[in-house]
Amino acid sequence: MRAFYPLLLPLTVAILLVGAVVALPGCSPNVSEEPAPAEPVDTPVEAPEPEPTMPEEEPLYTAEYTPDGTEIAVITTPKGVIKFEFYPEDAPNSVAAFIERADEGFYDGTKFHRVEPGFVIQGGDPLSKTDDPMVGTGGPGYQLEAEFNDRSHLDGTVAMARSQDPNSAGSQFYICLGPQPFLDGQYTVFGQVVEGMDVVRAIAVGDVMESVRIERSE
Repeated sequence: MRAFYPLLLPLTVAILLVGAVVALPGCSPNVSEEPAPAEPVDTPVEAPEPEPTMPEEEPLYTAEYTPDGTEIAVITTPKGVIKFEFYPEDAPNSVAAFIERADEGFYDGTKFHRVEPGFVIQGGDPLSKTDDPMVGTGGPGYQLEAEFNDRSHLDGTVAMARSQDPNSAGSQFYICLGPQPFLDGQYTVFGQVVEGMDVVRAIAVGDVMESVRIERSE
């Protein structure tokens, strides 16, 4: 029996060590750790598209210039020169605005984009300088309050063009080819041709206003 003591002692120690290892929590090689919780993933939230806004109406313009009644507009075209006088007593703001734009060179290079034989010729749209397909709708960036008056639409009468809104005139104007009484009281008459009606009658669509200048008495 003594021959087994050296063998039993190491065996007993080994059994005790194994039991101790199994008894320690979290140290067993057979126990797998739970996976760490996944970090939350931010789901991108699409921002709502802004609602379309309606374009603001162009403001009504009040000119700073004060006409003295002696000014004459001089329109130079390939067909010749057209001159017209103004009616500042009947349409002071429309007259002043036209003179201001002419002094700035606004009308230089614009075209007569509309010609209706026996009715009117029309020009003054800045879009006509580049033959924009929207020609006829352009303007100076403002609108003029209507100044309807008692002036009749005669042969050579100059008046402000507008849309259906009475207060929508801007830079476009027309010159009558003969009397147009049905327009009376519905458009702002602000001038009358005094020279060059033969040129007015010769104007065709696309003819350029090479320059528009204002003559003043000294």
